[in-house]
Amino acid sequence: MTTEILINATSYEVRLALVEDGNLSEYHMQRPTEKGLMGNIYKGRVVRVLPGMQAAFVDIGLERTGFLYVDDVCVPSNSPNFDPCITDCANTHVRSQGLHIEDLISEGQELLVQVSKDPIGTKGARLTCHITLPCRNLVFIPQTDHIGISRKIEDEELRNNLKQVIEEIRPKNSGFIVRTVAKDSSIEELEADMEFLMLLWESIIDKAENMETPSLIHEDLDITLRSIRDFFTTDVDSLVIDDPVAHRKLLDHVKTFAPQLLDKITLYQDSTPLFDAHNIEVEISRAIEKKVWLRSGGYIIIESTEALSVIDVNTGRYVGKNDLGATIFKTNMEAAVEIAYQLRLRNIGGIIIIDFIDMEDDTHREQLFETFREAVKKDKSRINILKLSEFGLVQMTRKRNSENLHQLMCEPCHYCSGEGMIKSRRTICYEIFRMISRNSQKHRGHTITLRVHPRIADLLQNEEEKTMATIEKGVNKRIVVAPSRDLHIEKYEIIWQS
Repeated sequence: MTTEILINATSYEVRLALVEDGNLSEYHMQRPTEKGLMGNIYKGRVVRVLPGMQAAFVDIGLERTGFLYVDDVCVPSNSPNFDPCITDCANTHVRSQGLHIEDLISEGQELLVQVSKDPIGTKGARLTCHITLPCRNLVFIPQTDHIGISRKIEDEELRNNLKQVIEEIRPKNSGFIVRTVAKDSSIEELEADMEFLMLLWESIIDKAENMETPSLIHEDLDITLRSIRDFFTTDVDSLVIDDPVAHRKLLDHVKTFAPQLLDKITLYQDSTPLFDAHNIEVEISRAIEKKVWLRSGGYIIIESTEALSVIDVNTGRYVGKNDLGATIFKTNMEAAVEIAYQLRLRNIGGIIIIDFIDMEDDTHREQLFETFREAVKKDKSRINILKLSEFGLVQMTRKRNSENLHQLMCEPCHYCSGEGMIKSRRTICYEIFRMISRNSQKHRGHTITLRVHPRIADLLQNEEEKTMATIEKGVNKRIVVAPSRDLHIEKYEIIWQS
């Protein structure tokens, strides 16, 4: 199997596609205006303790307070009580199991916290005091005395060897997790990661002691550099990026942390846009549709709410040959593989209910469950699946750290008061930018007129004004925005004038 990482980088949006055997498997995006918070470390202040929920709200300087659950509070291992001031953060801690939130922290208290889940919907960020600092080969857990090995390293002898190496080179009272990619790393590479992480932690502690509350202490890597840390495993054959500036930045990072990958990174310079050349744009558009067709003619429907997601399987146009049971079985088996793929691609998390078509044959039911369980093994997220119920339902959970693809790229429809979803205004603006960049060389004129809905025009002329100027400079043409109330918000017209 060939695996590629494709990165389309612009000033207004960076998009990452993980492609396996020519098929889009994962899609991630980052916009400067909507940058995620996962991994960021803040110096915050407790504003409210809720004994009834065994949690607290913490002000970290954002629009919404973060949510800190009792199990995510650190407790010094040498003390029955807790006084988590900033200067204690370098001490060894254990989890607060069996203790009450009101005994651990109080209103007005300062804490060093890390975002473990981005804000989703109306919920604020999920916070933890159990800080983790990832590098390419290791994850540093400064508040523990523990060595962990990635579960995906299954060879027991290799696990023991790695644990012994870390035990020999780590400082006392420090915790590390060995990542999957480290199975092929040398001792020198592990030591380099360890030294970097220790220095980074010292820097974070120094900032935390000297900066005001609330404030951002440490910001996680952007998506371009995270591609090396989180996605570029030994299974990846190449990384292709289409922006020269981002390419140089990536090479500088790789020279320091993973020099063995330099030969696998290339700058894309063809005239056809990178994502168009690999048919990624079409796949992204399909990934936000509710209905997904199966090869046989059946289909699945994906519906998500803030609390859970529901997936329904239907035979659709597929009528089989002679046996109804065989028709249903084939549809369900196709759906199982496709659902596993869609969960990963769309980053659907939380509680998930799958309504397969009911089958009477116990053997078929067992085969379906095993097929689905095997299909989700490629997913990096933590997944728990319950057995197929008598009604043909599968109940499962998939770890949710950030908004899913539909939430990232769409917004509530103002035509129907939020009952449905349409593409967000910013997604439409960026489609327009890409269309202009893609076709500018075909037209010799010096002016481009954009007929767009007034809400799109407002965003283009205000929040996206700087990006508009960048696009104009890049294509060497003047862009005129013409609001048009007769257009649907998702529709637009690009007029190339001579």
